[in-house]
Amino acid sequence: MNTSKIVALAITSVICLSSKAQEPNVMTINNKPISKSEFEAVYRKNNGKEVSTNAKSVNEYVDLFSLFKSKVFEAESMGLDTLTSFKTELAGYRRQLAAPYLTDKNTNENLLTEVYERMKSEVRASHILFRVDETALPKDTLEAWTRAHITRNATLGKLPTAAEIANYDKLLKNTQEVAKTLKGKDSSLYKAKFNAVKNLAEYYKNATDKFQDIAPKTSDDPSALDNKGDLNYFTAMNMVYPFENAAYNTKVGEVSPVIRTKFGYHILKVYDKRAYRGEMFAAHIMSKFAKDATEQDKANAKTKIDELYAKLKAGGNFEDLARQFSDDKQTSDRGGQLQPFKSGRLPKSFEDAAFALKANNDYSEPVLTTYGWHIIKRLDLKTLAPFAEAKNDLKTQVTRDSRSQMGRTALIERIKKENNFKETLKNRDELCKAMDTTYLKATWKADKVAKLGNKEIFNLAGKSYTQNEFAKFLETQMTFRSPTDVNELTKGMYKTWVEECIVNYEDTQLEKKYADFRNLLREYRDGILLFDLTDQKVWSKAVKDTTGLKEYYEKNKTNFMWDERADVSTYKCLNDKVAKELRKLLKEKKEEKDIVAALNKTSQLNVAVENVTYLKGENKNVDANWKQGIADKDIKDEKENKVLVLVVNKISPKSPKTLPECRGLVTADYQNYLEKEWLTYLKNKYKVTVNNEVLSTIK
Repeated sequence: MNTSKIVALAITSVICLSSKAQEPNVMTINNKPISKSEFEAVYRKNNGKEVSTNAKSVNEYVDLFSLFKSKVFEAESMGLDTLTSFKTELAGYRRQLAAPYLTDKNTNENLLTEVYERMKSEVRASHILFRVDETALPKDTLEAWTRAHITRNATLGKLPTAAEIANYDKLLKNTQEVAKTLKGKDSSLYKAKFNAVKNLAEYYKNATDKFQDIAPKTSDDPSALDNKGDLNYFTAMNMVYPFENAAYNTKVGEVSPVIRTKFGYHILKVYDKRAYRGEMFAAHIMSKFAKDATEQDKANAKTKIDELYAKLKAGGNFEDLARQFSDDKQTSDRGGQLQPFKSGRLPKSFEDAAFALKANNDYSEPVLTTYGWHIIKRLDLKTLAPFAEAKNDLKTQVTRDSRSQMGRTALIERIKKENNFKETLKNRDELCKAMDTTYLKATWKADKVAKLGNKEIFNLAGKSYTQNEFAKFLETQMTFRSPTDVNELTKGMYKTWVEECIVNYEDTQLEKKYADFRNLLREYRDGILLFDLTDQKVWSKAVKDTTGLKEYYEKNKTNFMWDERADVSTYKCLNDKVAKELRKLLKEKKEEKDIVAALNKTSQLNVAVENVTYLKGENKNVDANWKQGIADKDIKDEKENKVLVLVVNKISPKSPKTLPECRGLVTADYQNYLEKEWLTYLKNKYKVTVNNEVLSTIK
């Protein structure tokens, strides 16, 4: 939104409507009644809690309010509230306003407190992933959960029995993907998953760390092959919410229960918990060696970092040494400055050394990582801000995080209870069974199940939601899908439909339930109308009406004057010798380009020229030589170490600016003129009649 629109909306933020039946009217505008409560809300909102009761103050608000309402009525009379662009913009604002009301506020407040408390500490954990899609069929979900459960038991020493392995084998062969690959004579996926369970006893026997050594052989997370599932240290908001919950709720040294996230099932083991270290701002000097470096290469890197460390100890400048000698070319130009980092982002030895530095500008001894040697300088350390300061930022983060769904879930449950939610699932199941595979090909039509009738599936607030409505929803969600059980798929989509219907119902009730929402939406509505109307009548008109602008300029051009000004050429000479040669050429009345060419024959650094028009007071050197011709004396420019020769080419007297020279100022004045004319028109068109008896009762 542009600035003008923001101003328009800010103006309208004083309007709060709260109509009541049979209440007195404080005024009429062209016979349209304005209630006392509407005017009083404006008056009180503008004055805050303490409201002045003097008659002058009230009467001033009568004028302000009646003028504003006149503008709104004028916009409506022009049909601006019926335009598609207006409706679209208002709908967008409404969605933004509605969002905080379509979640449970108590849940959200608790989430803010929880995330802040968790941010005070860091957890180090390893995990094993058993991947399964969120929309997977029950049989696929059961396979992944069973594999996770068996693996968890194995990490704790409870190895799978032959019966458990045989049962898992049946589940695995029944899954959609494995059954499909086996049918195609490809057993690689089956073998990989089955062996991960079958060989758990062997993995356990040969493992030193019973969790991390098993992880690479059982996890569906490919990074486990390198890191054994180790996620390093993390804090709140770094992981998806269910995973974060498990990490913070599991004691050090213990393995979590099997948990579900959008990625699948997980088990995790917590290895450590410590206080939050903060966010480190640091720089480093690096002496790098390659992964395949020889011992001599590593020795050379160590020698180099020791030499640089000695230079620092002898008083050398860290940033200068980083620019000259650091092998990290991405940071050397910035004096070694790194992007800010928290725990778990960089090699452990690097982080430990950085966070061990006690004060800004302290630097470490040489530190070894897998990338080479480093000297680390602490620039700043950002610790956790107080809750009051962090709250707004946390709100934004929580809104974007998966935990925000908890507020929506709590809202849905509350609305169900408040509005007597009832389900008839047999009617849902009847529709689901009637679905066919054309749905997977995105060719299905809702009328295919119309023959079932229109039985109620659920009821909310006395309104019936039927099979036909669910079928239409399914049609809107249709997309090409891989072969799957259509009956189970549509049952899964039923939950989404119910939740959308419940939230949409609550959305329709917001104006009735919440006066603040109703009033604020009215403010936005009137603000958009006011902006669009003013844009038509004043802002855009002043820009587009070129004829009117020219006429206004001609009538008022003496308001847009140039003061006396000097057109000056400033020759910047390398030294006194060049300045002397320049003056000689000026006296010979040589052209500027010829002078520059002649003087720069031996060096392009001898002279440069600037041509500027100055008003008095803009340049003290020009002010001291305010007459046409060559300045009598050279000027020493200490800053640039140059000798300046000024030539005042012309002194122009006071004169009107041309329209192109002052178009912005003229346009602004013309807008003010148009607005005054328009306000006069509105006051003449809209007759205001005040009920002083009612007005006097406003306290």
